[in-house]
Amino acid sequence: MPAFAVLEPPARNRSASEHVDRFVFVRERFSLGAFLFGPLWMISRHLWVVLVIYVVAVGFLEFGLRVMGVGWAALAGVYLIIQVLVGLEAAGLRRWTRLGHGWRDCGVVIADDLEMAERRFFDTRALLHYTSAPAATSMPSRQVLSQVESARPDVIGLFPEPGGGR
Repeated sequence: MPAFAVLEPPARNRSASEHVDRFVFVRERFSLGAFLFGPLWMISRHLWVVLVIYVVAVGFLEFGLRVMGVGWAALAGVYLIIQVLVGLEAAGLRRWTRLGHGWRDCGVVIADDLEMAERRFFDTRALLHYTSAPAATSMPSRQVLSQVESARPDVIGLFPEPGGGR
C-alpha cells in the first residue's frame, strides 16, 4: 500500500477551514519526472534550494571527473546514478523543502489513494482532538465514555482491537 507523508502548513491568521485545506499529502514513491527531468522537475515544484545544491554538486563532480581524465561512459554512468537518486528521493526533497519553510510533519498515513489517506488522517485527528479535550466534570459519565468508545476507528491488521490478543 502507498504511504503518504502529511505536512501541516504554518498557521498564519487563517480560519480553521482555510488551514485544513492547505495540508499537503506527499506520496512516498519513485518519481519518473524527477528521474527524467531533474532540474526542470525541481523548478516546477519550486525547490530552489534543492536546485542550487544539485547544480553545484553536479558541477563540482563533473569538474573533478574531467580533471581526473574519466571517459564519457563513466561520466554518463555517474549522471545516471545521480538521476536515480533524485527520482528515489523526490518525495523526501519536497518534504525537506516544506519543513525548511516552517511546515510541520504530522506523520505518515498508509492508504490506497489520496482520498482515503485524507479521510484516515482527518478522522484520526478529529478523534484525538475529541478524546484529548479536558472533561467538564471531575468524574466522566458513562455516556461520555461510551461516546469515546464508539468513536474509535476500526483497527486494520491482524488484531481485532488495539492491544488485543491474537
